Amino acid sequence: MDPLLFNILFLDIETAALYKTYEELPDRFKPLWDKKASYLKNDESLTSAEIYNERAAIYSEFGQVICIGIGGLYMNENKELSLKTKVLSANSEKELLQQFSEIVDRHKAKNSLQLCAHNGKEFDFPYLSRRMLINGLKLPDALDLGGKKPWEINHIDTMELWKFGDYKKFTSLDLLAAVFDIPSSKSDISGADVNRVYHEENDLEKIKEYCGRDVGVLAQLYLKMKGLDFKI
Repeated sequence: MDPLLFNILFLDIETAALYKTYEELPDRFKPLWDKKASYLKNDESLTSAEIYNERAAIYSEFGQVICIGIGGLYMNENKELSLKTKVLSANSEKELLQQFSEIVDRHKAKNSLQLCAHNGKEFDFPYLSRRMLINGLKLPDALDLGGKKPWEINHIDTMELWKFGDYKKFTSLDLLAAVFDIPSSKSDISGADVNRVYHEENDLEKIKEYCGRDVGVLAQLYLKMKGLDFKI
């Protein structure tokens, strides 16, 4: 068993719009969202408010991190490879991000820690970093890319691994789970439902359960890509 597997922190973040509705946006931000929305329109009949409800959560300038799922591999008492997962949440985004940052900084792998996420290089890693800076937090070393050479950045992106160097469009975690016969994390909700469930249903627990399942799928997918058949 490759000992480097135990240096990987699998992660998945769930995000929601910073404000429940477009109308609640501060006056300074409304024209800024209007400008962004004008580039996002694929249907001229949609208003800025409607696009806000659908898309604001995925932009770190208009969204927030509401929970972070993390997972790590270990050998259980039967000497079998196992996965331990946890979903972080807090009363404020700043507290949540601080909690995550401390876990990353204290990880036993130290400078050898690798962060793994699906589409992490385009979404999870930069989103976390930007929201930390917005909240006045210092970046943990694992997310601080300043001055690092490409080979010094310990980030694993399963979507990037699946590209094998080509330029295919986005391939979802759920699609790859189906390809590799990994049970889907999508049961009662999917990523498209998170903003609504958070703001309208006020059901963070449902989102956390979904986030935790995504971490499990991510870990299984990564190990499949490494030729290891691992199921949880």
